[in-house]
Amino acid sequence: MKKNFVKCGITGCCMELVWTTFCGVKNKNYKLIGQTSMWMFPIYGMASVIKPVSGKLKKHNKDALERGIIYTIGIYAAEYTTGFLLKRKDRCPWDYSESKYNINGLIRLDYAPLWFVVGLMYEKLLNRK
Repeated sequence: MKKNFVKCGITGCCMELVWTTFCGVKNKNYKLIGQTSMWMFPIYGMASVIKPVSGKLKKHNKDALERGIIYTIGIYAAEYTTGFLLKRKDRCPWDYSESKYNINGLIRLDYAPLWFVVGLMYEKLLNRK
């Protein structure tokens, strides 16, 4: 389980670096600078729970659409909860308050397709032989 936690933590931080880099390019910043926070490593590491969850979902014949929706809900729950706890200590590295589809500045509903894909990507990563 530790190995999967580290694998998910590193993968998530790398994805975030790429994402923030491209967001910078979208805003005309061509320095290709991405950013993340050390808080994000354990948050992304929690995605390691997808491995046992995916086994149970597949056992119940859930297809990729159903599994992706379940992972999206789980990711939103983790993002909201960790963001809420970090925000109480003024340590939350993200603030989505400016987004039209935010909930308490902690999650963005328009990111659902992204989290759907990320959840299935983690499933594939964690279930590789």
